Amino acid sequence: MGSTQPAVRGGTGERHGTRRRGAVVAALMLSMALAALDSTIVSTAVPQIVGDLGGFSVFSWLFSGYLLAVTVSLPVYGKLSDTFGRKPVLVVGSAVFLLGSLLCAAAWNMAALIAFRVVQGLGGGALQGTVQTLAADLYPLQERPKIQSKLSTVWAVSAVAGPGLGGLLAAYADWRWIFLVNLPIGAAALWLVVRHLHEPARELPRSAEEAGGADKRVRARVDWTGALAVFAAGGVLLTALVQGGVAWPWLSAPSLALFAAGLALTGAVVWVERRAAQPIIPGWVWRRRTIAAVNLALGALGLLMVAPSVFLPTYAQSVLGLAPVAAGFVLSVWTLSWPVSAALSQHVYRRIGFRDTALLGIGLATLILFAFPFLPYPGSWWQPTLLMLLLGGALGLFQLPLIVGVQSTVGWSERGTTTASVLFCRQTGQTLGASLFGAVANGVLAARLGGAGDLDSVTRALDAGTTPGATRRAIADAVHAVYLGAACAAALAFLVLLFLAPRRFPVRTE
Repeated sequence: MGSTQPAVRGGTGERHGTRRRGAVVAALMLSMALAALDSTIVSTAVPQIVGDLGGFSVFSWLFSGYLLAVTVSLPVYGKLSDTFGRKPVLVVGSAVFLLGSLLCAAAWNMAALIAFRVVQGLGGGALQGTVQTLAADLYPLQERPKIQSKLSTVWAVSAVAGPGLGGLLAAYADWRWIFLVNLPIGAAALWLVVRHLHEPARELPRSAEEAGGADKRVRARVDWTGALAVFAAGGVLLTALVQGGVAWPWLSAPSLALFAAGLALTGAVVWVERRAAQPIIPGWVWRRRTIAAVNLALGALGLLMVAPSVFLPTYAQSVLGLAPVAAGFVLSVWTLSWPVSAALSQHVYRRIGFRDTALLGIGLATLILFAFPFLPYPGSWWQPTLLMLLLGGALGLFQLPLIVGVQSTVGWSERGTTTASVLFCRQTGQTLGASLFGAVANGVLAARLGGAGDLDSVTRALDAGTTPGATRRAIADAVHAVYLGAACAAALAFLVLLFLAPRRFPVRTE
């Protein structure tokens, strides 16, 4: 059987092929930058957007709608890339993302902008999943840390540069440019992919081979019913998590109705997928110990990441008294140590294995998160900054070995589905974490302040200088409780890997 590694078109020499692969890697980094910049660059322009279009009461759906679309589309794109190849999925996804960006720039009211953000998210799901899958296709196991560290660096730079770029565009140009700036970047990435990426003939998926099916119609069959069911179930459940406790109380009729509908649709997904010839979410994703363990562990990672990324800026400004720029620096330091640690993790997992390296990383992360509530009050800026620097290093040791390891346990025809399942679980963990930790923070504030207020309203009052120091202490206690919850999520990931994941991942020979 022929190789299934992606090739690059043109040139027969090794040096020429390396240059071509470099062009594809550049395209992947540009594509990842589009997805990584999206939320951070939009966040700082919200005041200008609301001032122009109105719709303050629903502006949070600029982020929620995009997140929902990305999350529910990941499994679909993963299966499509295993069926039709990575290149067509990446090309179509990039085109949809750019179309959504153009439509967002032309939006005439908040409802239209939210709808176009959903279109953007449908393209963003293809960017995130397919780029990560192609990164594994392009490089053999020994060289995969190179491309993964480059992609991690893209995320780090985007996290730091996105808010500043969004603020500059909104202040000195127009908020619509935060979407228009995607067009030249995306066009360059799209041209590089179309010009330089060439995928050779692929092996048939295992199910078709076992059935003796050499017919291409069998290979190209798509479970559209399952895709629709996944979209519906994921959309309803994630909407319930995003809006619960925000738009309506958790135990209200809308919340209970959404959860009930989501569970019913999840049952429909299971029923449909068990009968599909080539399901969107195949059963082997959860039957194989390695993939199931990595899915659960990275779901816990998404959960714990909410604590610093959402609550630390509030802590830095409201408790430490830092300006917004300084508060952003306290958070951003983990994006510096994370890619460095990820790049160096290969030297660890080559000695002790993927699982034990990840255990080391998440074990350290558990201790660091648990240490946060013991910081002195009110404390100094360098204390949480140091913890965040250490946390980024620990999570770099945790995440990258798991992604590289799990991608190395499957062949080409299963790698897209596997990668998408991992990213789907991480995204779902983040959505669950935002809802869960938001409820924890608001509950602690209510207990400390006699049942009045939530984190958002109390923080706004602090900014206006109208609340006493006791409220700052209540915010500190609320964030400390969130960090304890994040430490529990990290401990859960540690236990999952320790008891469910095999000590040595069953790596396939390439």
